[in-house]
Amino acid sequence: MSEQPKKSKFGEAFKNTKISRATLITSVIVVAALGIIVAATVASNRAKENKLPEDSVNTGTVTEPVVERPLDTEAPADTEEQKKPVDTGSSQVENKLPSFILPVSGSLSKKHDPSLQVYSTTMNDYRVHLGVDIVTEANAPVYAAADGTVSKIWKDPMMGYCIAVQHSGNCLTIYKNLAEELPDGMAEGIKVRSGQLLASVGESAMVEIAEEPHLHFEMTVGDLPVNPLEYFNDKALESLSIDASFGE
Repeated sequence: MSEQPKKSKFGEAFKNTKISRATLITSVIVVAALGIIVAATVASNRAKENKLPEDSVNTGTVTEPVVERPLDTEAPADTEEQKKPVDTGSSQVENKLPSFILPVSGSLSKKHDPSLQVYSTTMNDYRVHLGVDIVTEANAPVYAAADGTVSKIWKDPMMGYCIAVQHSGNCLTIYKNLAEELPDGMAEGIKVRSGQLLASVGESAMVEIAEEPHLHFEMTVGDLPVNPLEYFNDKALESLSIDASFGE
């Protein structure tokens, strides 16, 4: 009889194990795949470490990173000259007093006196006089003493019908003892020119009703009463000192 080949112990052990060939092959494939993944990861990390930055500049021998400067978003600081307001001249015009003309033809009967009391024929007493009285004829035309804007039209219980005109230089001219009827279009808020007809002289001022027909004329500068005679030129003042009848 021929001798049977001897079976190795490894073969016997492998034969007796419960692991199948398919399971073994699958395990080998998984181990190999893990090895490939690990190798690929290591290679990728090394490549990233050795990669040049995109913003670098290649000078041929040395690679230098580009230094990024932040955008200058702030406006340059204003110089002292730039901070100064631009003078357009309008402020100077607004603060400058205009030239004044006489608002009515006539002669001066009462002066401005805020401290010394003046005798009132109507009231038969002495009281301060914050304007000037210019004697003229009844219904004599009353003109704007300067360019301005009609700021107020009203009736005062003591001084009758009144008109106030605002001028540059924070100046106000006030016309009192006027007739009730006004020229067409005369109203608050309209602009008037120097010498433009505002109203006519009346007899509406109850506190001065006993006096001759006259215009009671006041002025304020900076909201303070002033003497209107100080704002007329010499020629106007000379005409006020002459007692000339209206129309002569």
